[in-house]
Amino acid sequence: MQKISVFPQFCRIFLPKEHSRSILCSLKKPKTPLGWSVIQRRGFSGQNLERRGVQVTPWGWILLVIPATTFGLGCWQVQRKRWKENLIADLEQKAKQPPAELPENLEDLGKMEYRPVILRGHFLHDREIYMGPRSFIQHGDATSRSGVFSKQGNTTGYLVITPLKLEGREEIILVNRGWVPRNLLKPSTRQDGQITKPVELVGIVRLGENRPQFSPESKGDHFLYRDLSKMCSITGADPYFVDADEASSVPGGPIGGQTRVTIRNEHLSYIVTWFSLSAATGIIWYRQILRRKAL
Repeated sequence: MQKISVFPQFCRIFLPKEHSRSILCSLKKPKTPLGWSVIQRRGFSGQNLERRGVQVTPWGWILLVIPATTFGLGCWQVQRKRWKENLIADLEQKAKQPPAELPENLEDLGKMEYRPVILRGHFLHDREIYMGPRSFIQHGDATSRSGVFSKQGNTTGYLVITPLKLEGREEIILVNRGWVPRNLLKPSTRQDGQITKPVELVGIVRLGENRPQFSPESKGDHFLYRDLSKMCSITGADPYFVDADEASSVPGGPIGGQTRVTIRNEHLSYIVTWFSLSAATGIIWYRQILRRKAL
């Protein structure tokens, strides 16, 4: 059965000839796919277009390296953060191990950082030096709410570093006896804590520190960091350093236990930075390369 085109016949009978001709001609034109017409209206150049989307140029793919690389760096920093946290946990666990006897060869202490060791000897108080200013550390964290401050009247102070002559040996090592407030810095203000008899204590092995960036040089008997070479030149001690534990504290003297695991861990800020850059550059790439939208 032959199909009858009703609409063309209607146009020929009821519309003027010039109008009917234009309408019929438009009906004979092939329809343009929707995706193509939308792309044309957006002003894309023909060489960068496909029938249903955008063909990314080589330069566009090169620019995609930026968000991809920053995303990869963010993932790498996640792994680094986990590694650093595990390392800190291992060091904190090492500091809680049972104390070992001081090795005969003190050079072995270079491989024992954060390990507790037993020390015996007597203090050389006339060679006392100081490191600070420092906040009081309680349970591994700096604090300003301990009852110590209300008793001793200050919230900042110094660490008292005293050479210890080892019992039955010729070596002298530096012992961080602990924290004292600023108003008790002079030995004459804490005579009860100046122990003259031989002592036995447990100390945490610490290594020397490099001078922090922008930190001034130490002057006299006051130090800003563990500058072992200069500390030893002033006190005549060997280049070994330990932090006395809290049990070594005596009434009226420095408060021990001022050890904090200090390893730089800024990976969280790096993670935020890299992932933020990846998201920002990814959005820009999508809008500029795929959608061709202005910023």
